Amino acid sequence: MPQVVTANRLADGRVVFLTAAGDFSPDIAAAAVADDDAAAQALLAIAEAAEAACRIVGPYPIEVRRDGGHVEAVHMREAIRARGPTVAYGPR
Repeated sequence: MPQVVTANRLADGRVVFLTAAGDFSPDIAAAAVADDDAAAQALLAIAEAAEAACRIVGPYPIEVRRDGGHVEAVHMREAIRARGPTVAYGPR
């Protein structure tokens, strides 16, 4: 199953996804998608280097599905992380 790498941005705790350019985006649609375990491990290695550089924390691969050009997380926990909090919080 296809996978992307997710983590939390260290500066603000926001959920982010590793892009093909090696950056991190809060948008799962911008994530680099690995089609096999070897490619997922290669993406994870890039994210672990970013973790060592104190850019992100806790990188790990998640399963995704493609629906046309749309990428979405397979598991509920990851779908919630990708969409953001289920309740409003913080200043408005």
